Amino acid sequence: MPNPKGSPENLEPIQPKGEEPMTTSISFRCTESMKEAVKAQDDPAQFCRDAIQEKLDKQKQLE
Repeated sequence: MPNPKGSPENLEPIQPKGEEPMTTSISFRCTESMKEAVKAQDDPAQFCRDAIQEKLDKQKQLE
């Protein structure tokens, strides 16, 4: 019978994909079609992070 509490590997914190640790979250409203399009991505969270970072980089170049 499998351990209902999971394996020890599941208890280790998730390693961040970038240099900075991901310690906070953002919540925002969007249309249902936007939500479905994002959810259809392979990695929806990373897709959103990349899109936001791309926009921030473009904005920074214009300043």
